[in-house]
Amino acid sequence: MNHMLVEKPGVFSLLQDTGRYGYQRYGVPVNGPMDEWAHRVANALVGNGEEAATLECTLKGPSVSFSRNTLIALSGADMRVTAGGAQIPMHCAVMLRHGVRLEFGERRSGARLYLAVRGGFDAPLVLGSRSTYVRGSFGGFEGRALRRGDRVPVASPRGEVLELERMMIQSGMSFVAAAAPDTAPLSSATQALRFVPGPQWQSFTSQAQRDFESECFRLSAQSDRMGYRLEGPELRLAQPLEMISEVVTFGTVQVPPGGSPIVLMADRQSAGGYPKLAYVASADLPALAQALPGDALRFQAVTQARAEALCLEVEDRFARVRVLAAKALGLLVQ
Repeated sequence: MNHMLVEKPGVFSLLQDTGRYGYQRYGVPVNGPMDEWAHRVANALVGNGEEAATLECTLKGPSVSFSRNTLIALSGADMRVTAGGAQIPMHCAVMLRHGVRLEFGERRSGARLYLAVRGGFDAPLVLGSRSTYVRGSFGGFEGRALRRGDRVPVASPRGEVLELERMMIQSGMSFVAAAAPDTAPLSSATQALRFVPGPQWQSFTSQAQRDFESECFRLSAQSDRMGYRLEGPELRLAQPLEMISEVVTFGTVQVPPGGSPIVLMADRQSAGGYPKLAYVASADLPALAQALPGDALRFQAVTQARAEALCLEVEDRFARVRVLAAKALGLLVQ
């Protein structure tokens, strides 16, 4: 069976699939990728379904090798990645020779890079998902970030990719890359993040509403996969508000008593009792996921209808990416 050997673990390398759904009522977080777009694209490029587990590499990726020739793809943050010392391209299918070290180096932009392998990483299913929940110590690879010496199983693909492998062997190269479609996300963190006003929007002062739309916030270093803390103007309620805890989602903007907003992310809790100022549009969550501590963030209000239209645009774009990726692989898959 194919496996990935971890020679250096990187800063925080986790297995993630699309998430753990159906258990929030029991207090179990959804988890899943921070940047869902990059996760889905990387899987599409190697012919996987989007539910296959990828490796989410944060800030500094690992050094790994595979026991068999393996089709891989990288999407998300712009990092310099080499195989056998030669730089490999982003956002396309790459056949990597077995035993060749894949090294993640300089990060040029973004926070998270996703490594997909043909067939997906074969971690055990826990509550229907392979996603890692570090705080709960379950899912992924032993419920934790990867460590040196780990051997992560790779599932057998449904079909063998032979032509790229044949080209690699004939050329004697460490890897061979295939053509790929344009996979850039629809937005970036340098643009205003669009949001829909939350159920307690009107409970905040007019000044707080104006500040959230017009002022710059910075991503705090006290941010993680559970939530992003924002530094900027204090957002105050018009009067004290007693609330019952309610369900929260990826992108919910809660405001604790101190007035500094928190955007809930992939490892969010299932319910929260702080006032919900806003919901970041799902189309802009990948851009938010790639933000780094210290980055400046701005917000722009849109209607619910516009947020839904943006979501549909993302899905239409992904459908085109999947078709183009399948065609590229179809020329090479036997």
